Amino acid sequence: MRGIDFSSWQTLLLSLFGLALVTLIGVGLRLVAMQTIQQRRERENRQINERLRTLIAAYKTLGGSFTGNLAVDPTHLRDLKRRGDSADDHPAEAAPASGSALGETGSDRARRVRDAVEASLSDIILLGTEEQVRLAANAAAELAAGRHVHTHDLVVSLRDFIRNVLDLDAVPADIVLPKQGPARVSASRGKGEGGAKDDAGRGGSRGGGGGAGLGAGMGMGLGAGVALDDDHHHE
Repeated sequence: MRGIDFSSWQTLLLSLFGLALVTLIGVGLRLVAMQTIQQRRERENRQINERLRTLIAAYKTLGGSFTGNLAVDPTHLRDLKRRGDSADDHPAEAAPASGSALGETGSDRARRVRDAVEASLSDIILLGTEEQVRLAANAAAELAAGRHVHTHDLVVSLRDFIRNVLDLDAVPADIVLPKQGPARVSASRGKGEGGAKDDAGRGGSRGGGGGAGLGAGMGMGLGAGVALDDDHHHE
């Protein structure tokens, strides 16, 4: 109040206008700063949520199994064909090995698991921590070299990181968890539904074809019967 001049109403209005202008500028700067900080926080939260969502999905893919064969088989279809050709060329030497390979690693499930693991490794290399990127890069290099890969160490790193980010307590040390491996991927249900629709369509077309043939046969038979009756009446 000491800076306001009350000697005349002109100077009083000028002083009040200057005070209001300074206050307005201060409030505006504060609003701009708050909005900038809020937008930055929202962007960081979106990035953290997207990162967590991707890493949680990778954790479920890489550590969804506790039993069975927990190693990722890198065998491709071309490798199976190559083994089959070598088995044809040398049946006495390659017959037992090729049979076991086709039985264990040549299934569609093994290839689907490998594809899912490769996609998860790619996501971890993009969004993981330094330790996770290192483990994922080593696993990818092993797969590229054609060697079986275990993902348990990477799963443990993902689990600890996710629980830490979500402010969850660490897994108690007295709990012994079994080794985790890739989840067993089943065939997509969409293909099954599509196959069922195709079968239904084929069945309907067969039924329509059968109905058309039956109708044509009955029509021809009735027409022939009426013609014979007319001939008998004329005679």
